[in-house]
Amino acid sequence: MNDLLGSWEQCGVDAFIILTAHGHDPHQEALSTLRTRRARIFTVDIFALDFTGYLEDPGGPTHGGELDTSLMLHLAPELVRMDLAQDYPLTERQVARYRRQAAGSVPALSPGSVGRPTLASAEKGARLYKMIRDRIATRVLGAVAA
Repeated sequence: MNDLLGSWEQCGVDAFIILTAHGHDPHQEALSTLRTRRARIFTVDIFALDFTGYLEDPGGPTHGGELDTSLMLHLAPELVRMDLAQDYPLTERQVARYRRQAAGSVPALSPGSVGRPTLASAEKGARLYKMIRDRIATRVLGAVAA
């Protein structure tokens, strides 16, 4: 990514906003190594935002759950197979373990997701997308303008 940022910076880009939806520590650490000569770099982990009030299960895991699925139903509904969606709620102990090992795969008995994807909808995804975009616009783009 440093090569891309450097090339774009040479073409006149003076600020970069890198969006990620991956809270795994090594991933976050890798993003912290991005460097430019003069351009400013902002990295935003969108899943670090507070989704309380936007989700029916805001504290639940996100891998293929309500949050992920709602966003995908809004952004690329043709890629979502809601007819195959199955809820896979975790116990409190499993949630703690799953969050600690964010890079790990989903539990072996999971249908491929963790959480409650059946709560997802395109309308909810549109509201989530707008909230994410608005937060980035006010917090990050406001900092870029300053």
